[in-house]
Amino acid sequence: MRKLFFFGVLLLIITSCATEKLNLSPLSNNFYSETKGSDSDRGAKKGFDINLKENVNASEISNLISTFPKFKNNSLNDEVTSLKYSLQNYLYAIDANNPAGKNRSIKSFEKSYKKIQKLRQQLDKDDDEVLNRYLVRLKTNISVIEDSLKGN
Repeated sequence: MRKLFFFGVLLLIITSCATEKLNLSPLSNNFYSETKGSDSDRGAKKGFDINLKENVNASEISNLISTFPKFKNNSLNDEVTSLKYSLQNYLYAIDANNPAGKNRSIKSFEKSYKKIQKLRQQLDKDDDEVLNRYLVRLKTNISVIEDSLKGN
């Protein structure tokens, strides 16, 4: 009876503690600078008015990059790696206020995405569903970021 009571109290304590979501982002906190420079430093250079460190969609993309599964198809894994690099470059370009780099990364992402769509036909149903979930979440988060950039 005491063991049951002890485990019940222990379970209650563990589940009631507030914890933060684990950040598995490949972008370290050192990557983000607290000061991006003043508006006068930017001058005529058009930049992005978005704080990636506090952007939920950018964090989601980083977490998806770090948790992307491996598949049995080596060519698919190679293309997924290319897709991940494109996404990392996309986040870096936005953080660095680099519109040209952002556009190159988006084009690279789209190219890899199309190749992955062709390679999906060779996957079994379970792997295809997992891959589709990741791809949909990535596209959704990129769309939200792009919409917020256009709105600024």
